[in-house]
Amino acid sequence: MHETIANYLRSNPVLAKYNLSVKEINNLAGYIRKYFLSAQVEEVIKAVEDVISISPTLSWKEILETVANKVVGFLHAEAATIRIFDPETNRLVAFGSYRYAETERLKNIPAEKSVAGKVIKSGKSYIVPNILLEPDYLDKDVVKRHGFNSLLAVPISIPGFFEDKPDILGTIQIYYREADREFEPLEVTTAELLARRASYVLAKKHILELQKLNILKEKIVEKIFVKLSHREGIKMKDVFKLMIPELVDIINIESCSLFSISKDREHVQIELEYPPGQETHNKGCIFAIKDHPYLDVLINGTEKRGDYEYERINSSYLLIKDPLRSELSNEELRRYASKHNVNSVLLIPLKVGKEVNYFLVFYATDRRQEFTEQEIELLSFFGKEIMKALRIEKLHDILHDFKNPGVAIAGFAKRAKRLLGEKNLEVVKEKIEEYLDIVVSEAIRMQEIAIYPDVEGHERVVDLTEVLKSRFRINEEAIKEQKRINIKLIQNALEKGLFIYCYPFALERVLDNLLDNATKAIPEEGGELSIKSYKSGDLACFEIRNTGKIPTENMEQIRKGEVKGRGLNIIYRFIKSMQGHIEVFTDSDSTTFQIKIPLYAG
Repeated sequence: MHETIANYLRSNPVLAKYNLSVKEINNLAGYIRKYFLSAQVEEVIKAVEDVISISPTLSWKEILETVANKVVGFLHAEAATIRIFDPETNRLVAFGSYRYAETERLKNIPAEKSVAGKVIKSGKSYIVPNILLEPDYLDKDVVKRHGFNSLLAVPISIPGFFEDKPDILGTIQIYYREADREFEPLEVTTAELLARRASYVLAKKHILELQKLNILKEKIVEKIFVKLSHREGIKMKDVFKLMIPELVDIINIESCSLFSISKDREHVQIELEYPPGQETHNKGCIFAIKDHPYLDVLINGTEKRGDYEYERINSSYLLIKDPLRSELSNEELRRYASKHNVNSVLLIPLKVGKEVNYFLVFYATDRRQEFTEQEIELLSFFGKEIMKALRIEKLHDILHDFKNPGVAIAGFAKRAKRLLGEKNLEVVKEKIEEYLDIVVSEAIRMQEIAIYPDVEGHERVVDLTEVLKSRFRINEEAIKEQKRINIKLIQNALEKGLFIYCYPFALERVLDNLLDNATKAIPEEGGELSIKSYKSGDLACFEIRNTGKIPTENMEQIRKGEVKGRGLNIIYRFIKSMQGHIEVFTDSDSTTFQIKIPLYAG
């Protein structure tokens, strides 16, 4: 280093006129190295240590703003701004500033034809001696007002850590008042050094967030695993209740819903919601995507990605920053937001491959403008784990429903076999055919359950009374197989022509579960089990009554679907999806379940 300084002094034209001797030049070089350079290096080291000591517990924006502050102070500049490149929109997003009000700058600008874009593309610093003469600096009016005339732009990066997560690139733009300023190489090098040291702090920040992310993921998996291990099986509405409080650090939730998308990609259905019974949509649980513009954007990508005044459209999420003003809101969403103090709505698609089959909607009291990658990753992980567990719950429901057709097949097959032992088969032929028809029908039903567990067939018009009579007949066989000979079966008035529009398979499941629960509730000493159906206004109604009472405190839980039994959960979901109503009441010695479902309007 000494020889380098000495060579510089020998060739310096200013010193040449003083005719310094070799000894004098060497002495001067030694003095500069010993006193001036050491002081300069010490100052740079202090600045670097100041940057490295920035707490990684601050937000990303606060870290970068603190870096900008220290760079401005060390380089005796006037102000600094930070812009981050968003590859999805090919634009630069404002990400903090020091002595340069963010509201006075463009929130986002195209990467092309910009100073920051040049720096990001080249990976090298860029000097602008005179901003007013720089063709790629477009927002000249703002710098005129501040009196800024020159700038130094240095690259900065936020480490991505994973192969599929590249580094996030950006710039720190450092402003000066001098026009036609000459930037010393040491200034540029120091600014670049401080920007690179900022990456160290950001790396620590990223590691801390990944640790926190993994802890929260483990909590989610653990709680779902605990629920799965319970003998009564998993009920996702319970998991929702357990897990939503874990997400409070990310988003203050007024309510949350998990939706599934129909195979025709035209409708969505609420699968789960927190808290239960939210009136987020006044048309019921199934509704058309075309009536909800924000869903159309999320599912069909009808709007270009970008950060807009009232919306942020990202490949990982859709954020409605102000549901009362956003053009993507409809009247229904505005009404709900106004009533429940919802200030932003976050939608997260849950993809299987490249297709969105489920999505989460968070109705938040926060007025959020953006979410970090880690926040979205955790919420997506939460949704995907819930989605997996929901499939397990549905499988448990299916296995639960194997019992009734299995009992019917066994019972009617035994009867048919006994009748085949009769000497005169012509006399019992019709009975054998009836029994075998039931065996075939229930066997086909079980086959469909096994092969297509997630498919309930096609909706069609059915006669509620005829289906009720058929399932009552199947339940009668189940009672005989259980040898409950002290149960008296009664068919009260059954009105014909109670047509409803539904999935027949789902209706059969509901009736089987209601009848099975009623049978189990009858005391060991015996009692009655009866059914009836009738019309009430524009509703088709049926009642199932059994001997035996349930505790009064359990009745309200049943009405709300807040029950442990898997069968009652199946019943509640179906009735809710049909926009129907469930009522339960008792008298001196019996319990009655009353179900009301809208009649088919034709």
